[in-house]
Amino acid sequence: MNQPAPPSPLARFLHKFTMLRTAPRELWIIYGAYVLENIAYKLSAAAVLALWLTYDLGYTDKATGTTIGIWSAMLTLVTVLIGSLTDAVGIKKTFMLGFWICLISRIVMTVTTTHWQALTFGLYLQAVGLALMTPVMTAAMKRYSTAAQRSVAFSLYYALMNLGYAIGDRLFDHFRHVMGEHGHWVMPWVGETLSTYRVMFLWSVVFTVPGLLMTWFFMRDGVEMTEEGLRITPKKQNQFPGRNPLATAALTCRETAKETGRIFASLWGHAAFYRFLTFMTFIVGVRMVFYHLSYTFPKFGIRELGEGAPIAQISSMLNSVLCLIFVPICGVLTQKVSAYRMVMFGSLISALSVFLLAMPPALFQPIADGWFGDLIVHRWLGVAGPVNPLYIAIFLFTVGLSIGEAFWSPRMYEYAAAIAPNGKEASYLALSMLPYFAAKFGAGMLSGWLLQTYCPAVGARNSTFLWLIVGVVALITPVGTFLFRKQIQVQESGREPAVTKIEAAAKEDETLR
Repeated sequence: MNQPAPPSPLARFLHKFTMLRTAPRELWIIYGAYVLENIAYKLSAAAVLALWLTYDLGYTDKATGTTIGIWSAMLTLVTVLIGSLTDAVGIKKTFMLGFWICLISRIVMTVTTTHWQALTFGLYLQAVGLALMTPVMTAAMKRYSTAAQRSVAFSLYYALMNLGYAIGDRLFDHFRHVMGEHGHWVMPWVGETLSTYRVMFLWSVVFTVPGLLMTWFFMRDGVEMTEEGLRITPKKQNQFPGRNPLATAALTCRETAKETGRIFASLWGHAAFYRFLTFMTFIVGVRMVFYHLSYTFPKFGIRELGEGAPIAQISSMLNSVLCLIFVPICGVLTQKVSAYRMVMFGSLISALSVFLLAMPPALFQPIADGWFGDLIVHRWLGVAGPVNPLYIAIFLFTVGLSIGEAFWSPRMYEYAAAIAPNGKEASYLALSMLPYFAAKFGAGMLSGWLLQTYCPAVGARNSTFLWLIVGVVALITPVGTFLFRKQIQVQESGREPAVTKIEAAAKEDETLR
């Protein structure tokens, strides 16, 4: 009897994506909610914050940078402190709390420009909501997928994150184009006048609601995807029978705090955690590029290219679209390659791309004057007149940054989940943010100083030196992970050895001597 022909390479490639068909509905709820939440994030945080603080609240570049630095550091610190809450109370409850806090904070940012209200109950409260959802989203990828599905699940998760970002960035440029940087809109029936950036906050409220409802009504408690199949752990009964609801809530909070503290403390007894923490410290270097893309680039782009320039479309939106395309493909084709090596290689590409912005824009003038400049600036971006060569530099920088990101960024999340003990995924992912605490505050401060010193709103500028500094900092990641790979790399299940055959032979020879 003739043997059936083996499947074609294309069929095998596509089959890897169909692995998720057996995943529980909770995985798809997370995906859908995450797309909507990332649209809301782009319209209530990210690039809009720096412009809102400056144009609506009247902050200087340095004051804006300091405020964003505090907000970013607060977001990270809260993530670290409450990450173990997810492991203690479950994914759905943590997710719901995060959604409610984000919804309330975004409403406050929409309706008021009083500084203490907008910052305390808006901006800073939103940091708490985002911190609650960050570790739970990533932990859910492991909880709701099998080992065979995991690479594809994480890659699709990262791709959909970028889909949400791309839509949010397109809306960001759309509102700026239609309303102008300093436009106003009067809310019907209410009579409240909203600026361009507060209109974005209003739309972030709109996009928050569907994700909240999806999670509330369709997500189940205690769901876990195991190698044997779907497992649902029954919901725990009230451990304080006979108590009134208020007392029950207080006692539950106390017990949850104790359990969260126990989980938090136990992590410091894992030897692998220290190596992982060192690894995440090196990641800070290339991560700083993305902080600057949100906090430094918008003002840089508007000041160098003019008000209303499609700065998000050619930078963060393009970055998101390219990652949406490249990440799933890279995830499928590099399943056997260790996450550590992918991070090392990809971060080098991303870091080197920054130096394109550190070059004099005049070097890109021949490209700007040719068919490529016409295609990118006139036909795609819709900008009339002579092509500013800076558009070409930004485009090439974004392409390089995105190619590198497709290799390293989703694998960084997978590396965290892969080495975390069962039941401790969210705690590991939360505590892995510790190095970002100082880095985010530093990035905000550095952003304000760089803009005020090298790219002020009025006066002489030296923007290329600004990006040279950012590029040098980004090189910390590939250089650090390469030089210290023997000390911090760990073996990942189902992947190539952490130590190569050549390194193993050299180590054995050294031992024999």
